[in-house]
Amino acid sequence: MEKIVFYILALIMIVFAIAAVTSRKMLRSVIYLLFVLIGIAGIYFLIDYNFLAAIQLTVYAGGIIVLVIFSVLLVHHIEMELEMAKLSTKIITAVVCLIGLGIFLATIYSNEFKVVENHKTTSVSDIGMGLLSYDAGGFILPFEVISILLLASMIGAIIIGKGDKLTKNDETL
Repeated sequence: MEKIVFYILALIMIVFAIAAVTSRKMLRSVIYLLFVLIGIAGIYFLIDYNFLAAIQLTVYAGGIIVLVIFSVLLVHHIEMELEMAKLSTKIITAVVCLIGLGIFLATIYSNEFKVVENHKTTSVSDIGMGLLSYDAGGFILPFEVISILLLASMIGAIIIGKGDKLTKNDETL
């Protein structure tokens, strides 16, 4: 049963990935990408990586796609059609993709992969303790550095957004 679900998800992801690349409408391409990201989350659920699947759905399928849709709507017209590539570019891209697929399949079939049974489950609290641990292998320092970097970028965005308004008010004082 899991194999059938995997093949269905893989087929859906391949079809929508091709549709996202070949569509001339920008908004449709973003929606097709959304279905690909949801398919990836489905595969994470299938292999019982529930936390990673939830992150995939909230961050990528939720946040990033909404951000891309808003940027498409703000910057471009909603029905903007993208330029089609020249025939020579399409042929070169197809040949490179087929070579990459051949290398991929040759690598997969030339190696013997052993199935490893993992009986240890990792809970969300274990992940949280690992992220916020001060011990060796903990990620509290990078977590804090990233929070300071995000704060600095938010302050920079506010300053850039205010633009001339900030300098005009300073001159009157």
